[in-house]
Amino acid sequence: QVQLVESGGGLVQAGGSLRLSCAASGRTFSNYRMGWFRQAPGKERELVTAISRSGSSKYYADSVKGRFTISRDNAKDTMYLQMNSLKPEDTAVYYCAASAGSRWYASSAGEYDYWGQGTRVTVSS
Repeated sequence: QVQLVESGGGLVQAGGSLRLSCAASGRTFSNYRMGWFRQAPGKERELVTAISRSGSSKYYADSVKGRFTISRDNAKDTMYLQMNSLKPEDTAVYYCAASAGSRWYASSAGEYDYWGQGTRVTVSS
């Protein structure tokens, strides 16, 4: 079992920045590929970005490329999401997730085994 706890959400003006953290516990963090998802009201949960076990490979959705940066510190069992140039359309609940699968990253929510409780990000215009 892996426990994931997100933090760092909040209210920010458009153009601002936030840094989300995802602290893991329970099993060896470096054994899991990780991802950040978000879910806006009335919309499906979508993959925002994902990172390989070592942190050397990263995936970004087109909507956040150049603005968001995913990273992980396996020594601290923590993953991060640096969000810059935030837009109102980034408003959502953000979830971190862990997957034990074999490819370097998982693209669909169904491939993830463990989820955090979510942290809300609100971007005002």
